[in-house]
Amino acid sequence: MTTLSRRPNTALMVIDVQNGVVAGAYDRDTVVTNINALLDKARAEDVPVVWVQHSDAGLARGTEPWQVVPELQRLDDEALVHKSYGDSFEETDLEDVLAAAGVGRLVVSGAQSDACIRSTIHGAFVRGYDVTLVGDAHTTEDLSAWGAPTPDKVIGHTNMYWQYQSAPGRTAAVCATTDVTFIG
Repeated sequence: MTTLSRRPNTALMVIDVQNGVVAGAYDRDTVVTNINALLDKARAEDVPVVWVQHSDAGLARGTEPWQVVPELQRLDDEALVHKSYGDSFEETDLEDVLAAAGVGRLVVSGAQSDACIRSTIHGAFVRGYDVTLVGDAHTTEDLSAWGAPTPDKVIGHTNMYWQYQSAPGRTAAVCATTDVTFIG
């Protein structure tokens, strides 16, 4: 139901699942396993996969912390978007990549729930995309020492509020990895 014309396709986004981002993330291994299941399903259904990789002063390109975790493998024909801001659309070619593939709906996974995931799902929604957040395929680190809720609560809250987002001509949803549908 996207507001973007002639964009019937869905894409899987894998955001910032990099060594330095998820090293100490909550339930890291389960989230990575779920993302692998999403990748298998998307590839089997010929659904575009878009990888997003963050870099900044603390996460320099080409370093080991910047690399995608070894358990996940990007195929050569899958798009790779480099970003320096939380919202994966900001000063990147993501919109061009999605437009070229006719994508109007995004299925989102990755890290961090309360940073780049949140920024990107909101950024996509306001740009006219339908956005499904995979509730058990995103994670974050524990920032409770600085006053944030514990990671399980951050993830739970993100899932709770996203399922109730609404806007004209767009849909927001949350589902489990096992319930993700890419077609139809």
